[in-house]
Amino acid sequence: MISAAPAPLRIGATRTHRTAMPLLKNASRRADDVGTGSRSGGFGETVRTIVYALLIAVVVRTLAFEPFNIPSGSMIPTLLVGDYLFVSKWTYGYSRFSIPWSPDLFAGRILYSAPHRGDVAVFRYTRDTSIDYIKRIVGLPGDHVQVRDGRLYLNDAEVPRTDDGDYVAVDEAHRQLDGRLYTEALPGSGGRPPAVHQILRLTDEGMQNNTPDYLVPPGYFFAMGDNRDDSADSRFMDDLGFVPIENLVGRAQIIFFSFDARHPLWEFWQWPLEVRWDRLLHWVR
Repeated sequence: MISAAPAPLRIGATRTHRTAMPLLKNASRRADDVGTGSRSGGFGETVRTIVYALLIAVVVRTLAFEPFNIPSGSMIPTLLVGDYLFVSKWTYGYSRFSIPWSPDLFAGRILYSAPHRGDVAVFRYTRDTSIDYIKRIVGLPGDHVQVRDGRLYLNDAEVPRTDDGDYVAVDEAHRQLDGRLYTEALPGSGGRPPAVHQILRLTDEGMQNNTPDYLVPPGYFFAMGDNRDDSADSRFMDDLGFVPIENLVGRAQIIFFSFDARHPLWEFWQWPLEVRWDRLLHWVR
């Protein structure tokens, strides 16, 4: 910004004629210099602000919270297609998968805290660590996990559940799923009480409902989807299988937004009706 110039001095006409132009030229140069410096400083300040904002976002995303969205129905009824949630990164400590782009900087976990049965966790897919999965942890190292006739057994004891009646859901392909809703209580771990949550059952048939007795090895966990008959999880050893604890990214904490995309995107007048308002700020259990 250039302030107003002071009133001119009273000087002779001849002198004024000789000095007026050089003075104006000098003033012009000074104005140009100030203007250029201001533009340069403004651009540099903008760049610095953007860099600082990106660094803060990376730090928050690495150490505190990371947003995820749910693209499939494998965790119905706990998580629905179109849910957006925050995952806490500090819960299990940090591995290279906690860092954006997963650089191979170190092995294992830093500030490690063990996961618990019943945790809804995000982790990297065992066959391709560029892909994020979200499932419920049901088995810890040393646990025996088995499904018999559609019922979950942990360490040779049936996990208790109660029948909550019929349930209708819609998956990512907009197919209607008609099943039964149950409330299940996984035995607590680390001195915690049982982890009570809901599951969806569609059928008692299929190999996923009658599995071998799996012994979870050290350094791994056993994960299952709450939609027990529509989930590719640790029951399938040729797919997900046992999950290395190092692959953990974080624990699902809260749903901050939920959108049921039933209509084409261009029908913007339907958008308010597709927001699941009752799921906003809903804690993940």
